[in-house]
Amino acid sequence: MRQVMVRYKVKPERVEENEALVRAVYDELAAAEPEGIRYATFRLDDGVSFVHMALLSDRGSLNELGAFQRFTADIRDRCDEPPVTTDLHAIGAYRL
Repeated sequence: MRQVMVRYKVKPERVEENEALVRAVYDELAAAEPEGIRYATFRLDDGVSFVHMALLSDRGSLNELGAFQRFTADIRDRCDEPPVTTDLHAIGAYRL
């Protein structure tokens, strides 16, 4: 299982757009119920920073979702700080 965190900062005037695109991903996930994906998105206290966390099995891929493709299509244009992807190595977890 791959565990990934992505962090980025959007331009203040693009926060609502970013959140709408993220919500569309969750709408598609809820409808499709794909196997092998655990996914969460958080907006940080500064109001412009976002963190996405994904736990993906070999079968799980967000890239196949149309909403995720739309979300990532112009992500760099929406950002003041581009996405940085970090692989996570779990030491422990509870119900995650």
